[in-house]
Amino acid sequence: MNKLFVAYKPTQISSNAFLSQIKKKYKIKKAGYSGTLDPFAKGVLIIAFNQYTKLFRFLNKSPKTYRATIWLGVKSLSLDTQNIKEVKILPSFDLEQIKKVCEELLGEVSFFPPQFSAKRSEGKRAYEFAKRGESAPLKECKMQVFSYEILHYTHPFLSIELTLSEGGYARSYCELLAKKLGINATLSSLERLSEGKFFYNGEKSLNVLEYLNLKRNSLKDLSKLENGTKIALEELEIKEDGEYFLEDEKIFSIIKIENGKVEYILNKVEKC
Repeated sequence: MNKLFVAYKPTQISSNAFLSQIKKKYKIKKAGYSGTLDPFAKGVLIIAFNQYTKLFRFLNKSPKTYRATIWLGVKSLSLDTQNIKEVKILPSFDLEQIKKVCEELLGEVSFFPPQFSAKRSEGKRAYEFAKRGESAPLKECKMQVFSYEILHYTHPFLSIELTLSEGGYARSYCELLAKKLGINATLSSLERLSEGKFFYNGEKSLNVLEYLNLKRNSLKDLSKLENGTKIALEELEIKEDGEYFLEDEKIFSIIKIENGKVEYILNKVEKC
């Protein structure tokens, strides 16, 4: 059974442990997910079964929307409610001052990924280093902050909804905001609401072709898809270099055109 759907990961469980629960629930052996959520965070997790596990890199998963509550005046090594080192009672901020800082953080911003994150370094997740008291050698990154909405501010808690590019971190946004305010801050909660067009909808099966970040191409002889036969460029409707999908009633394939040659990236993927 091929299946693509959105699950909702609760807090206090790793993405891997949650996937194990999903596999048991559906009695499936081959499954995968995209967009790791660490145990502290909850929310949208894209799940695929069987052949569809090979499609994650072709899915349009940007932008990502988060709802976060920022706890002002708190220093935490993991930028969440774990590993808290200091709590300061601060006077409340003027809401206009906070809005001004949020405006300054719109657009492209530079940041260092959190040490307690799923970012890979030297073949390991950064949080694996952090749990041992070590620092992962993480490089400076960039992310797009597309929008923000302050939901409410009851000092010292600021609730905000953020829309970030893929690869962006709500934790890092919190750290940047705190730095501009001249304070420490951490997240007291974090929820991922969406990834691109992926929203939680009760684990309903999705039509994967509607979510591929690829153009549809047409092939004169569709029997070649069933047989996995080599395709010549002149047989295709679109002949420009790029990656495309081809489909018939039962299956689809993903191809690449480069320098006038056509090759399969994935072939004979069964529709769910």
